[in-house]
Amino acid sequence: MSDATLHNTTQDPDDFAVQIADQVESFLVAVTEVAKGDEPDSAVPFLLLEVSQLLLAGGRLGAHEDILPDERYEPDMGPEPDVDDLRERLATMLDPVDVYSEVFDPYEPRKAPVPARISDDLADVIADLRHGMAHYRAGRTTEALWWWQFSYFSNWGSTASATLRALQSLVAHVRLNQPLEELDGLDTDQDLSEDALAEEAGRVMASEIAGPLGLRTVR
Repeated sequence: MSDATLHNTTQDPDDFAVQIADQVESFLVAVTEVAKGDEPDSAVPFLLLEVSQLLLAGGRLGAHEDILPDERYEPDMGPEPDVDDLRERLATMLDPVDVYSEVFDPYEPRKAPVPARISDDLADVIADLRHGMAHYRAGRTTEALWWWQFSYFSNWGSTASATLRALQSLVAHVRLNQPLEELDGLDTDQDLSEDALAEEAGRVMASEIAGPLGLRTVR
């Protein structure tokens, strides 16, 4: 895409920036409506649809050439909007399926799955998207596109992808009549004891340090 197209602020429906902004705005409005809890029974499939559509915009940003902002330093946006209320509303509505297991990076096989929350993920994605939307509404189109692309790679892309996998799994369990097993002990704020921490630290040291040094590990 030419630089002239990126800087075009007219509301041409075929313009790349307008299309991305429309998809972002649609997601922001939809998730905010879902968080109100008026239709909790349809929340999960509706979120599945919205996250899927958002990731289409993310894929387009990811496939696009690097977008560079107009200025070297990002303009001051002032205080960031609070997402805690939305996070809490989603957590209440999605309980007890809010917590799920995530593999942080599929290309790091030594990393164990970690617990995550759909409500936390959606709130984090919302915060990233709102930041870019503030630029867009202020007429800084290229700055908005740069931020959405950068944060897609650095945060909201992987976060939304993990959330999509969890939501798809939930819908699949329902449609295939496969009840979820109780998620015993899976939580994001659990504290490990000192013994457990020591055992985990020893395991990591054995796998990541002993091997490369040619030391034999004890099985």
